[in-house]
Amino acid sequence: MAHLFTKGLLLSLALGLMTVCDDVDTRPQMDIEGKTMGTFYSVKISGEIPQSQQQLQQEIDALLEQANNDISTYRDTSVLSRFNQYRGTEAQPIPRGMADIILQALRIGQDTHGAMNITVGPLVNLWGFGPEKQPTKIPTQYQIDNALKQVGLQHLKLISDNRGEWLQKDRPDLYVDLSTLGEGYGVDQLVNLMMRHGITNYLVSVGGAVSSRGVNGQGRPWRVAIQKPTDKENAVQALVNLQGYSISTSAVIETTLSKAGNVIPMF
Repeated sequence: MAHLFTKGLLLSLALGLMTVCDDVDTRPQMDIEGKTMGTFYSVKISGEIPQSQQQLQQEIDALLEQANNDISTYRDTSVLSRFNQYRGTEAQPIPRGMADIILQALRIGQDTHGAMNITVGPLVNLWGFGPEKQPTKIPTQYQIDNALKQVGLQHLKLISDNRGEWLQKDRPDLYVDLSTLGEGYGVDQLVNLMMRHGITNYLVSVGGAVSSRGVNGQGRPWRVAIQKPTDKENAVQALVNLQGYSISTSAVIETTLSKAGNVIPMF
């Protein structure tokens, strides 16, 4: 899911959240939407809800705001940005949730022989897909080669001990970009929130990352509609019954922050 915090230049795909419409609802359903991480989030809950919609939305917004403060490369004061700005090699403290996705990223990077690499930030920024300004010219091979010298999962180490979680680099100029996992990180936080409140019927999404459990307001499994991978038409490619699983997709769009190409409720 590459696209976190891209200010609309590289947003997540295009999933339409769908529920099956019958003439009569069998249970109440709450729908909450908002903006986060340069895209949109959506939370759908069916059945008994332990608190008011306003209270729950405040918790959701606060949770996603904290996720931004942990891993956004667009915020100079985020935990990740401070790590990238640090020009030393001593281990730096990081939140547990951030450590979890970095561990996941390191494992995937190893399993894919570097095809997924969260240290590729210098190249992302060089080509204008990060928080830095768009380049006016195509990068030269010399610039690309120099950026590649800063890349390498072997330079990053995750440490867990009785004091907490730590991230360490052996190159002071190493730059970590968690955009690939950012929306999934947000969804994980929302799922944890549902569990803390004892909510067992939900569909939550951030951009193109979606997770579900239980059934919708009509007592049926949650479904998502995956849009066709084209900007020529707004049409559905496939319908997916999640059956308690998660799904994530990605796409490029050229519009500013818009529901086009994002997770859109479709009833």
